[in-house]
Amino acid sequence: MKIGASRQVIIPKKIHDRLGLKPGDYLEVELKDDKVVLIPKALVEKRLAQALEDVKRGRIHGPFSSVKEMLGSLHEGERPRAS
Repeated sequence: MKIGASRQVIIPKKIHDRLGLKPGDYLEVELKDDKVVLIPKALVEKRLAQALEDVKRGRIHGPFSSVKEMLGSLHEGERPRAS
């Protein structure tokens, strides 16, 4: 594999597919001895990054003074279920 002009690398398709990687996935990069090691990050870490982006962009609700108030905000705009 070849390093691109902006230091990007392309993961070979066989490895990419075997790891089940998708666009937007995160990889941790470590240096072990003289080797570069790429480690796929867990879904929880990806969701945390997305949540932090939501906070940064103001896509959040609250703070709430009670659990009841928080739950009420979750159900705003819901239509009642038919019996």
